[in-house]
Amino acid sequence: MTDVSEKPGQEALATQPSDELVLEMVDEGTLREARERNVARVRLLWDKRRFLIRAAIWGLIAATAIAFLIPKRYKSTAELMPPDQSVGSGTAILAALSNRVGGALSGMAESALGLKTTGALFIAILKSDTVEDDVIQKFNLEKVYRTHYIEDTRKALAAHTDLSEDQKSGIISVSVVDHNPVRAAVMAQEYINELNWVVNHVSTSSAHRERLFLDQRLKQVKANLEDAEKQFSQFASEKGAIDIPSQGKAMVTAAATLQGQLIAAEAELEGLRQVFTDSNVRVRTVQARVNELHSSLEKIAGKGANEKSSAEQLYPSLRELPLLGVTYADLLRRMKVEEAVFETLTQEDELAKMEEAKEIPSVKVLDAPEVPQKKTFPPRLLIMILGTMLAFVFGTTWILASSAWEAVDPKDPRKAVAIEVWTDVHARLPWHGHNDSPNGGPKRWLRNRFRRTHSNTPGE
Repeated sequence: MTDVSEKPGQEALATQPSDELVLEMVDEGTLREARERNVARVRLLWDKRRFLIRAAIWGLIAATAIAFLIPKRYKSTAELMPPDQSVGSGTAILAALSNRVGGALSGMAESALGLKTTGALFIAILKSDTVEDDVIQKFNLEKVYRTHYIEDTRKALAAHTDLSEDQKSGIISVSVVDHNPVRAAVMAQEYINELNWVVNHVSTSSAHRERLFLDQRLKQVKANLEDAEKQFSQFASEKGAIDIPSQGKAMVTAAATLQGQLIAAEAELEGLRQVFTDSNVRVRTVQARVNELHSSLEKIAGKGANEKSSAEQLYPSLRELPLLGVTYADLLRRMKVEEAVFETLTQEDELAKMEEAKEIPSVKVLDAPEVPQKKTFPPRLLIMILGTMLAFVFGTTWILASSAWEAVDPKDPRKAVAIEVWTDVHARLPWHGHNDSPNGGPKRWLRNRFRRTHSNTPGE
């Protein structure tokens, strides 16, 4: 009995479809409907192929016109060698890290230590307002870019300029884009000139400050040395004091010689006077020589301490030498001191210039900017292809949207609202004619058609 009662239930369960079978059937129906819709769309597009071809042709014509109406742009590029880095503690650490762990981690260490490369400094200088303002002023870029404010001109210049540094090689690239190829090359060269000027004149290194101090000190010392030399030369010229110590030694020797000669001449004169009278020729001759020796001794020795030498006397006398020696020594010492200081400062200044040249990074041009022959913008072929594709896509979208719009039930309230909005917007257009149709324009005609459609629906 039990087996007989259970058989009808089992057969009923076996005849009912399972959930998986129902899902498979639903999926197959959905896929079939999707395929049918796709086939219908492809057939619709094929039927409208002439419209799509015309749209693509018009798109090609419009894109070609736009591509040839866009002004040409030329790009001139200059490349700078990486500047020599000064060897310091920070750069030594970075060099060690680069050799051990590679460039990527050394770059992270550089950022962590707060160290900056000279290449990054160069790029920051090129992007500064000082350099940009000089370039703007020299090329009158406010008129070229048609801007009224310096801020807008700087933004336009930055948009036309590309400054970059290669992380591996360190080469700095300066690229300028302009409608005039010659101006693009000259502007790129001007960037290099401005960078060189800023690096050489706006340096804040210790060697630069030391060199500036030495230059100022040298000017002052040179003026003091020239004044000391002038005073010494005037004193030596007025007094005939060429070299007081040498002059004194020579005058003492000369005076001693004259004194010896005078003594011998006087002894000879006394001997002659004992034999001859004063009117004798030999007596008179010796007497004349004695008088001449006396006169020479007086010239050398001087008449007195308070008496000045005559204008006919070329050199100072022995009595004047001690008085002139003090002034002469003071002037000579001052001139020697100023000369020694000047020589020392000159040597230090030359050393400071060498140190400054080592510390200041030099701008080395790897590739100078050249006048470009080929344009870089616009890409006309690409614009023409994109214009054709966009026109084709727009035509396809228009066909599919029109078909979908026509497939919407006219009784759908959303369609009615869309028609109402479109007619209102279209009626407010300035070129819209309100009396084009016998019913008072397309707005009223569409509204009447919508009302007739709803009035013919059953149940209303």
